[in-house]
Order: sequence, then C-alpha cells, then structure tokens
Amino acid sequence: MSDKPKIFLTRPIPPASMELLKQEAELTYNPDDRVLSRKELIAGMAGQDALLCTLMDGIDGELLDTNPNLKIVANYAVGYNNIDVAAASARNIPVTNTPGVLTASTADMAWALMFAIGRRVVEGDQLVRSRKWQGWGPMQLLGQDITGATLGLIGFGRIGKAMVKRAQGFDMKVVYWNRTRLSETEESEMGITYASREEVLAQADFVSLHVALTPDTTHLIGAAEFAAMKSTAYLINTARGPVVDEKALVAALKSGSIGGAGLDVFEREPILEPELYDLPNVVIPPHLGSATIGTRTKMGNMAAENCFAACRGDRPPNLVNPEIYDE
Repeated sequence: MSDKPKIFLTRPIPPASMELLKQEAELTYNPDDRVLSRKELIAGMAGQDALLCTLMDGIDGELLDTNPNLKIVANYAVGYNNIDVAAASARNIPVTNTPGVLTASTADMAWALMFAIGRRVVEGDQLVRSRKWQGWGPMQLLGQDITGATLGLIGFGRIGKAMVKRAQGFDMKVVYWNRTRLSETEESEMGITYASREEVLAQADFVSLHVALTPDTTHLIGAAEFAAMKSTAYLINTARGPVVDEKALVAALKSGSIGGAGLDVFEREPILEPELYDLPNVVIPPHLGSATIGTRTKMGNMAAENCFAACRGDRPPNLVNPEIYDE
C-alpha cells in the first residue's frame, strides 16, 4: 500500500508541475481544462488528503464537510477569495496560496495593458484585420505618450514596487497611495511620491491597481473615482475584478470621463458587464497576468510543496491562516 499522499487537482497545470505531483503523490485530477461542477468537485475530493484548486473553484464549509479527513486546501493563485478561509480554519484545515512567484509576470501584464490601450494597439490590429485600412495618416488612431507620463499606483506591495522599476525606464513620474506609507528614505531611493488616493487619481495619466480584494477594497474604484480622474487618463486593473465597479466603469468609458481602460480581471469572471464587449476604448484579455510557462510552473510547484508539507504533518510554507498552528 502506497504511503504517498492522495492529492486531487481540479484541472491540469503545466507539465513539469504535473510530473512533480505524479512522482510524489497519488494524483487524481480533472483531465479537462474546465471548471468542475460542485458535484464533480465533491466526488473528486472524496477520500483525498489534499485539494489543489484554482481561483475558479468555490470552496466553502459545506464542501469541506464532505471530506473531514482533508489535510489542506492549496490554492493555485496568490488570491484566495474563492475559499472560505474562516470555515477552513474552524475545521483546522490549512489554506495556502502561491505568493511572490508571479510578481514580475503580473507587472509585465499591467505594462502590456498600458501600451495596448494607451497606444491603441488593439484598435489598430482590428483595423488592419478588417481590411479597411487605407494606409498611414497623420491623425490616425492617435494615442497617449507613455514615456514621461505620470503613473499612479493604488496599492504598493510586491507588484507595485515592480511597476516602479519599469516606470523608471520610461522616465515616468510615479505617485502612489497605500494603506501603509513607506518611509521618506524609501520613497527618495525609489524616486516616488506619496499622495492621497484622490490626489493620485487626479494627477495620473495611468492609474494602475495593485490592492488585495477585501471588503474595504470592493468597488474601491467607482463613479466618484472616475470623476476624479483626468478625461485623458487610463485605468489599468491586474489586481482583482471586484475592486472596480464595472457598471460605473462602463458609464465612464461611454461618457468620456476617462480615456480608456485595460482590464485583465473582471467583477464576475468569466462574465463581463455586457457593454464592455463592444466598447473600443477598453482592452480585455482573459486574466492572463500570470500566464507564462515559467510563472505558472513555479505556482504549480509551490502549490504541490504546500500539499506535501501538510500531508507530512508539517506546517505548509505559504499559509494564509497561520492561526490554526499558532493556537
């Protein structure tokens, strides 16, 4: 009889991580790249030691009660708003995430969105593909300068700091707001300026969001915030969809209250506010922030190691509910 841990994976992840799981565990997984139904999820969890899930899997107390012997819920993501952490803690089940490894790729995506919407790359691509392009014109698809522009950061964790490094290469002025301000020495070393959230919104040519999703940050950006932004400014969101009130965003985009938006995350993924699909001044990739082979493999390996540790009886390295061990 194998002494390897039994792990259920809710959908395929990169091959190197799959191989690691197969070598170190008895792996059962959904072979289809789709979200499982609740019934399928319950069936897959049955008799397993560990659940390795994604942001698209809703994990609550009722679901956890179907397997009272579960040793861990390992989320294949940095965010974990898909998991009822309090319910897991009440059942003494550790919950883990994959922090740190997707900082660079997510910052790169925010940067890609800035260029895509600011320089109207997607509109230009669509024009050429439509076969209606008549050649170069002096007023054709004029966008906004990125070099020398002001970048406003709302939230200043790992990804916010990575944004500063990229901004320096484009001679951008960086203003930031964060719940906890850096020291003046740190601000000076990084060449950034602290301001109130309202001041950041008013000054920035590009407002990039980098906050965690909490009750306090849900709809952090809504009608009042769009009204405070420049009419030529762009909103970039690679954080979490519900941070932005999508209905208010649609109204701002339609009225010209802001210049445009680049969104990699959405309020009710995978469904968008219907009018977003047809607005020309918004770029809407399908949550690709961490979508590089290297980053997704690091995430998979980290989630796997979290599972292995919990199944050995050790404290997993990336706990989001450490209180279950600290009591």
